[in-house]
Amino acid sequence: MNTSDTAYTSLTQQELEQHIWDLLREIPDPEIPTINLVDLGIIRKVIITDNAAQDTSPSWHIRVEMMPTFVGCPALDMMKRDIQRTLSLCGTVDVKVVYSEVWTTERITEAGRTMLCAAGLTPPPRKNVMTLPMYQQAVAHQCPHCGSQDTHLDNLFGPTPCRAIGYCEGCHQPFEQFKAV
Repeated sequence: MNTSDTAYTSLTQQELEQHIWDLLREIPDPEIPTINLVDLGIIRKVIITDNAAQDTSPSWHIRVEMMPTFVGCPALDMMKRDIQRTLSLCGTVDVKVVYSEVWTTERITEAGRTMLCAAGLTPPPRKNVMTLPMYQQAVAHQCPHCGSQDTHLDNLFGPTPCRAIGYCEGCHQPFEQFKAV
């Protein structure tokens, strides 16, 4: 065992898992740095196993499962590196990208929705709108700048595939909004 992870050998597996989730909450999304990977719903699961022999201190193996917001996400490798670097002192880290479960905007936590608003992005509605045509899914809701409901969809295509552009009639400001996926 290297000396960098000796501080974590005194933790129980449950304590280490909580610490890892706390560390993951410190990793910002590369495209929206005001929200972290956990509250964006990208981190699916953390699995910790002890690789040490029974009579020695724990030697932790940490597997983090993450889901991309969409296939072909250009920030995927950066997020994997950030996770590995952040958790490297805790033990051996393996980051697995999972495609068997699809990320949806329903995975964004309430704290994450607040973080999106603080960044000037309108979070998607909580209700299931997937049965609606794409242009109706992206209907603007509350303006993140002034809070007005007097908004409309300005452009279905935003700077990334998961965002659209809304416009507020109240403060006359454009804003980005997440599409419900």
